[in-house]
Amino acid sequence: MDTVMLAKALAIGIGSIGPAFAIGMIGSKAMESIGRNPEAAGKILVPMLLAAAFAEAIAIYALVIAFGIK
Repeated sequence: MDTVMLAKALAIGIGSIGPAFAIGMIGSKAMESIGRNPEAAGKILVPMLLAAAFAEAIAIYALVIAFGIK
């Protein structure tokens, strides 16, 4: 197996584990909060989406790094 392909696979694989856990935790805690206080759903939605977008950006950085490995 070519070491470049292995490096790319490791970069995107390891780089996407953290954001996957983060998005899962963000969604879980947001749903838990909405379940406890349904009237606050509107206040929770936007910060949840922003936090998920920031977590997703880390995965995009890992993808860019994986594409940049030569």
